[in-house]
Amino acid sequence: MDEIVEQSLRQAVLWDEIKDFLKRSAFSLSGGQQQRLCIARAIAVQPDILLMDEATSALDPISTLKIEELVQQLKDRYTIVMVTHNMHQAARISDRTVFFLNGEIVEADDTQKLFSTPQDARTEDYISGRFG
Repeated sequence: MDEIVEQSLRQAVLWDEIKDFLKRSAFSLSGGQQQRLCIARAIAVQPDILLMDEATSALDPISTLKIEELVQQLKDRYTIVMVTHNMHQAARISDRTVFFLNGEIVEADDTQKLFSTPQDARTEDYISGRFG
């Protein structure tokens, strides 16, 4: 169990920050550290897919960057489905993007293509800031 804990915390780029405080409450960690701890817990069971819902929504820019860098590292080992309302974040870290509107899939494509040449006018409107 100790090996799995250490390996998961290392993969979540958290081990060096908390290795001396493993018995402390998770509430003593910063928001970004807590989020990486959640990711460590998820990858401890070696899933095929990681589901992340607004993983950076309440984080400061530095913590957000750490999570984005972590996602970039983990996507070689896991399929990651990440929900975000931050278009810039989606453009930075995703390979494929799906645009939903009112619970409906409007468009799904390679991220670069979806952001540069969307096929649906609603996607174009959202990306350009005409609504949303």
